[in-house]
Amino acid sequence: MVEDDEVQASQTRGPGGLAPDYIDSLAVVLDLVRSGTARTRPELSRRSGLGRTVVTQRVNQLAERGLLEEGALGPSSGGRAPRELRFRAGAGVVLAAELGATSIVVGVTDLSGNVLAEREENTDIALGPEPVLDLVESLFEVLLDEVRATTGAEPSVWGVGIGLPGPVEFAKGRPSAPPIMPGWDGYPVRDRIAAKYSAPVWVDNEVNTMALGELRAGSAKGQRDILYIKMGTGIGAGLISGGHIHRGSQGCAGDIGHAAVADEATVVCRCGNTGCLEAYAGGAALARDGLAAAEEGRSEFLAAVLAENGAVTAADLSRAAQSGDRTSVELLTRAGRLVGNLLATLVSFYNPALVIIGGGVAGAGDLLLAAVRESVYRRSLPLATRELRLTRSTLSDRAGLVGAAFMVIDELFTPERLGYWVDAGSPAGSPDLVEVPLRAPLL
Repeated sequence: MVEDDEVQASQTRGPGGLAPDYIDSLAVVLDLVRSGTARTRPELSRRSGLGRTVVTQRVNQLAERGLLEEGALGPSSGGRAPRELRFRAGAGVVLAAELGATSIVVGVTDLSGNVLAEREENTDIALGPEPVLDLVESLFEVLLDEVRATTGAEPSVWGVGIGLPGPVEFAKGRPSAPPIMPGWDGYPVRDRIAAKYSAPVWVDNEVNTMALGELRAGSAKGQRDILYIKMGTGIGAGLISGGHIHRGSQGCAGDIGHAAVADEATVVCRCGNTGCLEAYAGGAALARDGLAAAEEGRSEFLAAVLAENGAVTAADLSRAAQSGDRTSVELLTRAGRLVGNLLATLVSFYNPALVIIGGGVAGAGDLLLAAVRESVYRRSLPLATRELRLTRSTLSDRAGLVGAAFMVIDELFTPERLGYWVDAGSPAGSPDLVEVPLRAPLL
């Protein structure tokens, strides 16, 4: 390791035996270049507040470890043109997967979150952890082969991010009593994937990864306080507070799908309770109500779908509504109002600047979004909605995948974890990095 006077003068050692001040300054320089905030050494000095000598030392040390490289000459401000710096996003790859109720999306990204290869497959999360994760791992291998063939080099797996459609105990990387995931409760997802790839693994609720994806690469870029509402087979919310995911003390913040919206005891949710929002407005609920409308003759369109396919889905309901089917319009409008009424409470309570609606059901068109928006603006506090934007997801099906990758990237480059692996030049082969305590834990 290259040491300077600042490092040698410090008597307090932190992660990896490195001085905390040294780690912090190293992380600051790296983050400024990674984010594109600073591209030259003079810009780094201005943005970081670090002296020129320290900046030069940190840049040289990061370059020696393969994290930064020199680029083209930057614009001159009157003197010698500075050399631009680049983050070596291709130094490693991140494996990411978003597991939904009825499908999975997996991908390989570089260290800047750019998707290099991806694949989507239909499956049923209720099959249990073994067959579903077998499929995830086999798809990872296929995609790694694609990256290998494209780049001509062996990809180094720096970390793995997994999003699951249920509550997750983030600190342990295990699902906790997930309503739609029989057999998954307490399953060691993190341990299994870490053993397979010998890399650090982070597991979270898929809605959190979707929110993070929108924050880092979607319509929420640059925002600090947002709500991401996923309307799919189930319903959930991801909360971004102060630019960070808010998971709550046990990791289940945002589980709005099981908030009570009715007193009817006849409509039982998959969680076992009655009156849950998901039981009235989720994709499975819409399919159920659409089937009933078809069987009872209240919708000719859906009756024709049932006769042809033997089933009715939420997507069929959406197509019927777009074709002017009155019953389908009523069902989608009712679902939108129920979601909007609950969302109005959240908007008044949390006061976000932006609400993003995503998930498969959210693709039902403007009808659903209009019903959600009308309820939110009608029932929320005027001050809370004065500058509020409510929009559809721009990343669509890719939000969870991109977010799972950024979850890993954010965790790897915290100063504490960076201090453990920077001398090696890579966190590959260090699955225990997930256990490194943070001075200021990520929310």
